Amino acid sequence: MSNLKELTWDHHQNAERQQFVKVLMSGKINPKFYATYLYNQWKKYDALEEALDQLGVWADDLQLFDIKQMKKIEEDWQELWDLKQGTPITLPSTHAYLDRIKQIEEDQDTLMAHVYVLHMGDLSGGQMIKRKIPGKGRMYQFEGEVKNLKDNLRTYTHDGQADEAKYVFDSATNLFQEMMEVALEYYMD
Repeated sequence: MSNLKELTWDHHQNAERQQFVKVLMSGKINPKFYATYLYNQWKKYDALEEALDQLGVWADDLQLFDIKQMKKIEEDWQELWDLKQGTPITLPSTHAYLDRIKQIEEDQDTLMAHVYVLHMGDLSGGQMIKRKIPGKGRMYQFEGEVKNLKDNLRTYTHDGQADEAKYVFDSATNLFQEMMEVALEYYMD
């Protein structure tokens, strides 16, 4: 285990223990409910990846470019959502996350802590999730060898990013909790 992984392990485990993750992994998640989750993820990835675009990070490292997911997430949520109904709800934790990205948008090192949590999660646990979800699951499909992409991403991480990575895990935990509140209100009979 890398030091960053060890330093953030408790926050990572807390996120994985959320009820939403159990629903996600059940293989029985409601497509509209999953689309709502994807929509919120899409907004997060869009802000993060746009900030990294502005800094030229993706252009400087073409292998890192291969982990960009925003467009794939957009296709995934739109596949499962009737766009005539507008868009899914944007949850409070997503608004808070977008505010955080605005605060750090010129700090590549801090932004890379977000890439570490989000994109590494897609490269790791996402490979199990893609077999359980409705739709094509494009967000869990990558160009290139997953191991190589992970190794390359690790070159951008260090122990000093632990606090920011913990923030990202906590943001995910908040999103998972809010998703269950949305489930009770909109998706559970």
